Amino acid sequence: MAVFKPFCAVRPKSEYASKVAALPYDVMSSEEAREAVKGNPLSFLHVDKAEIDLPENTYIYDEAVYFKAKENLEKLTENGICVQDEAPCFYVYRQIMNGRSQTGLVGCAGIDDYINGVIKKHELTRADKEEDRIRHVDTCNANTGPIFLTYTSKGESERIISDWQEAHSPVYDFTDDSGVRQTVWVIDDADINEKLKGIFRQTEALYIADGHHRCASAAKVGIERRKRNPGYTGEEEFNFFLAVAFPAQELAIMDYNRVVHDLNGMTAEEYLKAAGEKFIVKSEGASPYKPQEQHVFGMYLSGEWYSLRAREGSFSTENPVESLDVSILQKNLLDPVLGIKDPRTDKRIEFVGGIRGLEELKVRADKTEGVAFAVYPVTVKELMDIADAGMIMPPKSTWFEPKLLSGLFIHSLS
Repeated sequence: MAVFKPFCAVRPKSEYASKVAALPYDVMSSEEAREAVKGNPLSFLHVDKAEIDLPENTYIYDEAVYFKAKENLEKLTENGICVQDEAPCFYVYRQIMNGRSQTGLVGCAGIDDYINGVIKKHELTRADKEEDRIRHVDTCNANTGPIFLTYTSKGESERIISDWQEAHSPVYDFTDDSGVRQTVWVIDDADINEKLKGIFRQTEALYIADGHHRCASAAKVGIERRKRNPGYTGEEEFNFFLAVAFPAQELAIMDYNRVVHDLNGMTAEEYLKAAGEKFIVKSEGASPYKPQEQHVFGMYLSGEWYSLRAREGSFSTENPVESLDVSILQKNLLDPVLGIKDPRTDKRIEFVGGIRGLEELKVRADKTEGVAFAVYPVTVKELMDIADAGMIMPPKSTWFEPKLLSGLFIHSLS
């Protein structure tokens, strides 16, 4: 059964929340972050991407970056921008983007649940990215960015949360630069918090939707601190990490599309003929073609859009990973025809989140006379089924929007 508990968040005073809150560190480059913080010294990017406050040629994994992050985090509390709640609380976090709302509960999950598989994953992590976040968390002595979790809900927690929202005013309510409305309520009633904690004790599993590297790193920091403190009780804050848990029905996954920079030495005609062996290829004209069902793809090539429908027998319906559209595309076209053997490392392929739209695929494919693919989104059920089976999704399978902002909640490890 899952552990999910209230905690004493370090968080911005209401008047500073919109200035402090920032997109997560891993959705922008250092150059983009430098541009984003111009005129805003309070942005949490000064903590999560502290290299922006050092000379531009600074190596992003230099020790100085982590010490700068710690310094900038401490300044937020020293200067009265952020304060720590005196009693443990849960926090209700609602986001509204393009008319769609998702509401999650902010709290702390347990590293033992991650170690023991109660918190389930569906992605592999890279050692270098893990090491970066380990050093960041350990040096800052805090979880500075929340892990995005989901779970199968029976409705009880949503009713409690909804009742609290109706009866109380939010502490934060603002629209960010990307047009997403961000609203937060503090649940400061100990009895209600205990009731919510008990509901999660009856939840069989939590699933990582986004934030696999942050989750793995938080667990490893906790394990290392246990070694440093052999008399630990298990209740110390380093045994837990910051997370937002959303009911599965609240979430929507966007498409995660692909662009290949060339045709692997083929002419367009040769390529289309090869693609037709495993897909039914149909011209759709000059307007972007967005797939409306599984196993159908949009493809842009040389000024024209096509639909590709996977032929019968080209994929397995028994294996939840092999039946994913991203797997079908990789197995039947990207690898055998276009020569993309390892999409994790091949520099001929790039991945484009669906938030950027299909026109972006056209622009990128035209730059290199390549080919682009629009993929039908993975469902939350598919994600859960794969995690339940202990399997791993192909790289760049899911794109979640809106992103959880960093800086609204900070979990101190001591």
